[in-house]
Amino acid sequence: MDRDEIRRTFEQFFNKYKKTEGDKSAYSAVWSTLMPSGSFEINLTKCPRGTIFKCFANGEKVNEITGWDAFFAASGKFQQDYPELYDEEEFFQSMQDAL
Repeated sequence: MDRDEIRRTFEQFFNKYKKTEGDKSAYSAVWSTLMPSGSFEINLTKCPRGTIFKCFANGEKVNEITGWDAFFAASGKFQQDYPELYDEEEFFQSMQDAL
């Protein structure tokens, strides 16, 4: 899956499953995958600050990223740092399958 497909998939997922946060100026949607070794979760939030990605490995926050370009830069690092939890292709393919 290329970056455009990933972005399109996450945006479709967000639009379908977003929830209001706080004062209704922020919306978020969360996707996680379960692997035998644990879970990896990404919370996409759109708010006045922009597009924010909060990333969790086994429930522990490992990064907060602003913007799609920064997200794609970090995604490769997640694959290196958490190979047993995060595979970009599998993560977004499972999200696309859920749509």
